[in-house]
Amino acid sequence: MSAIDRLLEIMARLRDPRGGCPWDLEQSFATIAPYTIEEAYEVDDAIRRGDLAALREELGDLLLQVVFHAQIAREAGQFAFDDVVAAICDKLVRRHPHVFGDAEVRSAAEQLDAWEEHKARERAERSESGAPSPLDGVALGLPALLRAQKLVRRARRAGLATAPPALDAAWAAYRAPAPDAGADGASDDGAAERLGALLLAIAAASADAGLDAEQALREATARFEARARAEAEWKGR
Repeated sequence: MSAIDRLLEIMARLRDPRGGCPWDLEQSFATIAPYTIEEAYEVDDAIRRGDLAALREELGDLLLQVVFHAQIAREAGQFAFDDVVAAICDKLVRRHPHVFGDAEVRSAAEQLDAWEEHKARERAERSESGAPSPLDGVALGLPALLRAQKLVRRARRAGLATAPPALDAAWAAYRAPAPDAGADGASDDGAAERLGALLLAIAAASADAGLDAEQALREATARFEARARAEAEWKGR
């Protein structure tokens, strides 16, 4: 028995109504989804720490999430794990004609453009109207900065006139108190909206500069955390 077959068999056993695990039996796509997202972040964390032993374990945990969802789908007669594997194999071959076909790609940037074109065609094929929005397929569950950048890039690529506010203008608007705000700003009901506009402008400016706003914030937060931990340790002496 292969390792993946053993994992599939274990998952089926855990979900067996006769003698399975009560917790596993209660789960659904919706209840498992947060764990799937969490495991992906833990994979990312292991990579950032350079901990290969942890990475091996976290990849296993992430694979379990795929198997768990596939088992729930199989029980409902929707699809099975083999269908998931077949779908991603077909997608990889379809989106890499320069590897599996006669197309030519000279750089990673060209491949990224070609990938987006393939995705746009696939969205059009899936759309009942045949005219999908270029903004379709940007998952709501993505971190806010990452999703903002993806939407901005899609809008720019599609030539849409709608644009986020300019960074300077968004900053000035955020800094300007509302006319009815008190000295402490407590009654400034528009503050959250202006902050959101500023964050969107930052994400857009980052996208235009070819920078990853999500990654930049992660790294800045890590530096802040390191300094704060050092200060707390020093004060605790």
